[in-house]
Amino acid sequence: MADPKGFLTTGREVAKTRPAGERVKDWNEVYVPGSLLPIISKQAGRCMDCGIPFCHNGCPLGNLIPEWNDYAYREDWAAASERLHATNNFPEFTGRLCPAPCESACVLGINQPAVTIKNVEVSIIDKAWGNGDVTPQPPERLSGKTVAVIGSGPAGLAAAQQLTRAGHTVAVYERADRIGGLLRYGIPEFKMEKVHINRRIEQMRAEGTKFRTEVEIGRDIDAAKLRRRYDAVVIAAGATVSRDLPVPGRELNGVHFAMEYLPLANKVQEGDLTVSPITAEGKHVVVIGGGDTGADCVGTAHRQGAASVTQLEIMPKPGEERNANQPWPTFPMLYKVTSAHEEGGERVYSVSTTHFEGDEDGNVQFLHLVEVEFKDGKLEQKPGTERKIPAQLVTLAMGFTGTDQENGLVQQFGLELDARGNVSRDAEYATNVDGVFVAGDAGRGQSLIVWAIAEGRSAARGVDRFLTGASELPAPVKPTDRALTV
Repeated sequence: MADPKGFLTTGREVAKTRPAGERVKDWNEVYVPGSLLPIISKQAGRCMDCGIPFCHNGCPLGNLIPEWNDYAYREDWAAASERLHATNNFPEFTGRLCPAPCESACVLGINQPAVTIKNVEVSIIDKAWGNGDVTPQPPERLSGKTVAVIGSGPAGLAAAQQLTRAGHTVAVYERADRIGGLLRYGIPEFKMEKVHINRRIEQMRAEGTKFRTEVEIGRDIDAAKLRRRYDAVVIAAGATVSRDLPVPGRELNGVHFAMEYLPLANKVQEGDLTVSPITAEGKHVVVIGGGDTGADCVGTAHRQGAASVTQLEIMPKPGEERNANQPWPTFPMLYKVTSAHEEGGERVYSVSTTHFEGDEDGNVQFLHLVEVEFKDGKLEQKPGTERKIPAQLVTLAMGFTGTDQENGLVQQFGLELDARGNVSRDAEYATNVDGVFVAGDAGRGQSLIVWAIAEGRSAARGVDRFLTGASELPAPVKPTDRALTV
């Protein structure tokens, strides 16, 4: 145990953010550079090294949190990095983007503010990169087996890195022009600067992983032919089909899926575009959907100079404390103020969109909504609550419904789907097609980045066993596991 009295003598202190008025003028990460390191060792000392560390089970990766907290408290950054990487290929991603279910499961959180696990994690990995402790780990020998990974999001990258290190020759296929999947084009720069992806890609290249961009399996290459070319295939294509809103006026100009809007803003930051073709500048913006993707749209609209930003959520406003049906150590649904919300805008709960109204040129101008409530488990409209709000740009951020089935990948492989439209798999992440495996959102459905990495690692073990008959790769989770995060 790092500091036996740390949880009594040290209060919780989190990363400092730059002033909202300052940060909306650029696309850099919102946190004050270097603000964590002076406080993080004491924060790590708040960890009680519990006899039963529930944070392990709260984390889908099974991160060894008390161990690297102890090393961080002692400022042994190399050892902390080694323990961190033992269960997580990309802690700089999760340390910035994961909602930290581990903190919800922290034993200290029963009656005090939880340990700042996420802040400790990102401090360790940033320090490791700065100290040169993150280096390529090429395999000692090659197996002679080849693996294709479809998709370069967190699940695909994790599977590819594990399989490369196991000695297999791995090629990652990505339909976009750059590697990273939603990490690259779905996550705004102010949440995670893309330098963190780029240096991981260079590490993986140095280890031997090959990358093929602008290649969509199912369209550019027949999936069945790909299977014959490789000894095994991992499908990590994500759940990319956005949930639509089929109401009158949906066809108006200015109504877009979030995944149409956000990637263009990122392409501006990559230097591909001078100005985004879909911009919030000077417009009244409405974001439909109260989750993280919706918050990303809010923050992006602020930086593009929106006249106003309103975020709509059909569910009631969450409470600020746990409900009785979400006891510790489960991951509760709580009211959350993200950095994007700190920057301005209005959040409206318990409302449903009835239709859009446009001008003579077919451009959206207003959104009509109505208040809703749950009665006997059913969502009902409240009479007399209809109203309209200005809306010259609307982004639909209501989640995703499953894997793309229109590009031919599912049909060409001959994959079986489960009742939710995801690719079916067994305990080894194997599909019904011999040698074809699936990991991440493509098999699980829309989920967290930490689940994607965990599943990528687990699928890699399944592939390794398929190719060689045994595997020394770790298997953090089974496809049916839910840990404490549901």
